[in-house]
Amino acid sequence: MAYLWFKAFHLIGVVVWFAGLFYLVRLFVYHAEASEKPEPAQSILKEQYEIMEKRLYHIITTPGMIVTVAMAIALISTEPEILKSGWLHIKLGFVLLLIGYHHYCKRLMKKLAAGECQWTGQQFRALNEAPTVLLVAIVLLAVFKGSLPFNLTTFGILGMIVAMAAAIQLYAKKRRRDREKMEQASGQGEVLSGAQ
Repeated sequence: MAYLWFKAFHLIGVVVWFAGLFYLVRLFVYHAEASEKPEPAQSILKEQYEIMEKRLYHIITTPGMIVTVAMAIALISTEPEILKSGWLHIKLGFVLLLIGYHHYCKRLMKKLAAGECQWTGQQFRALNEAPTVLLVAIVLLAVFKGSLPFNLTTFGILGMIVAMAAAIQLYAKKRRRDREKMEQASGQGEVLSGAQ
């Protein structure tokens, strides 16, 4: 019975942790793009994003990580022989990468707050895809365990990375076109108002 409770809270922790990580880096995108706004909007937006980032990181994301890790340790304590499984070692390696990503986000958050981060919104969008790749790998390992077809999985994950990179580039291109159209429209409006 304890195993089922640990597993339930482990899954809840994973959902909370990933939700926090996904939203946190999305806030970084908006924070970075606030630099393109005129004052006073720029200062107001940056201050608001800084508050939201800190609260999300400390109240949701970090507790989600702690619950996930604590419940994983509890799960392993109920079946210590599982530590001999190769798939679990690989999964734990991905989890360590995710914990590193989590702490790297804190570092970026501090740099954004200090005005020292030079990352663009586009770079943050790309960074936001990293936990997706880790999530897929971790879940596949947890579900398939030792029977995971690694050749097919590796090919699928690489394909997913390429697809995400292409989607990010297409989105960036669309945003540039939309911005150019808006600038042209505002330029034509100024010309017309000047002619009157």
